[in-house]
Amino acid sequence: MSIETKSGTGRSPAQGRTRDVALSAVRGLALAFISLPGAVLCFCLAVVSIALVPIGVGIVTTPWVLTGVRAFADRRRLLAAEWGGVRIPRVYRPLPEGANPWARTFGMLRDPATWRDICWLPVDMTAGFVTALLTAVLPLYPLEGFAIGAGLWRVLPDGYWYGFVRVTGQTSALYAAGLGAVILLAALRLAPLLLRAHFRLTGAILGSGRGELAERVRVLTETRRDAVDTSAAELRRIERDLHDGAQARLVAVGMDLGTVEALLEKDPAKARELLARARQSSADALTELRDLVRGIHPPVLAERGLGDAVRALALRLPVPVEVEVDLPGRAEAPVESAAYFAVSEILTNAVKHSGADRIWVDVHGAEGRLRICVTDNGRGGAVIGAGSGLAGVERRLGTFDGVLAVGSPAGGPTMVTMEIPCALS
Repeated sequence: MSIETKSGTGRSPAQGRTRDVALSAVRGLALAFISLPGAVLCFCLAVVSIALVPIGVGIVTTPWVLTGVRAFADRRRLLAAEWGGVRIPRVYRPLPEGANPWARTFGMLRDPATWRDICWLPVDMTAGFVTALLTAVLPLYPLEGFAIGAGLWRVLPDGYWYGFVRVTGQTSALYAAGLGAVILLAALRLAPLLLRAHFRLTGAILGSGRGELAERVRVLTETRRDAVDTSAAELRRIERDLHDGAQARLVAVGMDLGTVEALLEKDPAKARELLARARQSSADALTELRDLVRGIHPPVLAERGLGDAVRALALRLPVPVEVEVDLPGRAEAPVESAAYFAVSEILTNAVKHSGADRIWVDVHGAEGRLRICVTDNGRGGAVIGAGSGLAGVERRLGTFDGVLAVGSPAGGPTMVTMEIPCALS
């Protein structure tokens, strides 16, 4: 996550560097507490579950365990993008909808990305843990040296070692303070680099092992197929809605008007009643046509852009939604449409399934990317899987080389982050 310092804020470069180091230390400490227990748990469960596949137990447990491993890896991908500016692509092969446990298990086990996840876990619990811990220790360890130099040495046991300095009196305590100052100066430069190194190590293992060109061909082939399938499904939905909705009402209007012509002189009262019903049917048909058009491409999206379209969408939800938009321009119409319907799907899922009573949407564009983050305070547990709405969102974004990351621990909150490379104008 980049932090821009604007002129006129009164923050000096030294203050900015100190803030970056402190932020890196806090994040490194948080990662250290996540890396070791999370990686150990996921690795042990994965190995045991896969080992139980030959006797049948693993057929049931492995899809659940590997889904948890993927969620753990997805969370690290999200943190890598937000905290380190390192983007790690998510390249899992899609599973067929409604697949049985056997197909899900072996579909996941045949996916090279699954084995990259499993190989990453031991690295994360060792080298990943060390790099994260060093990010926190380097800025904090000098504080002990300063405290020793200020007089803490008096209550320490005789011959206490601070680094390579053996503290036996005030003079050696000052040496310890000097060593602490040197470590602090090194930490000002090394702490952010160590944090980035942690995420680069993660990206080197979780990233695709295929050649860049081969992986690109595979992704384009899948996204093209998904785009064609989505377009065909959308056309069928439009045809069905027109046939069952507006077309049926317009046919009824025509029949009512034909009856009115026959009754106009014989029974004027009945004719007026049918005219009123025809007018109501035409109004209903017009409403359905407007809803259909809004479902294809909302007018507010075309006229006022993605930010106002998301605000209008939020106003129609039964849950309070806070929307923050920071877009220096507009993206191309297909990108805006994909982003809008992705947000719509995620908000609908949050309202239906999360139990949240508040939702936050952040939309901003920077560095050639459109970034949208939807957070709710619901019960959590959302995953990207076959048959879920999030899988459809991921396919929709994949058409534009976009990525989707989900962080949703049990008990919440849920954070869904979307990024689409695009130019804003």
